[in-house]
Amino acid sequence: MTQTAPPQRPGRDGVPEGPGTPSTPTRREPLLRHMLGERLRHLRHLRGETLDQTARRAGISPQYLSEIERGVKEPSSEMIAAITGALDVTLVDLVAAVADRLVVVRDTTRQPTCQAAFALAA
Repeated sequence: MTQTAPPQRPGRDGVPEGPGTPSTPTRREPLLRHMLGERLRHLRHLRGETLDQTARRAGISPQYLSEIERGVKEPSSEMIAAITGALDVTLVDLVAAVADRLVVVRDTTRQPTCQAAFALAA
C-alpha cells in the first residue's frame, strides 16, 4: 500500500510548509518599497505635516501617498521625485538614508553562507 504525502499548506510567509520544510520562518530582507515608504513617512512626520498637505504639494492624492508610505504601491521615479520635492529633501539624501537602513537590517537578518557545511559538521 502506497502512502501519499500530506498536502502542503502555505506558511506565514506564503511558502508551503510540509515534510522537510523548516518550521521556523527565516527572516528576509525587506522590500525597497517598504523601506522607502517608512522613510518618506518619517520625513513627513518630522515636518509635522498631514498626508493632505504633502500630497497636495507633490501633486498626488493623499490616498496614493498613504499607499506609498505603507509599502503597498511601488512609485515611479517621477513620483518619488515629486514627493521628495514636496518634503524639501534631495533624492540622493532619501536613497542614502534608505540604503543605510537596509545595511542595518541586512546585518540582523544575515544567515550563515554555507548551511551545508554546518550540517556536515554535525
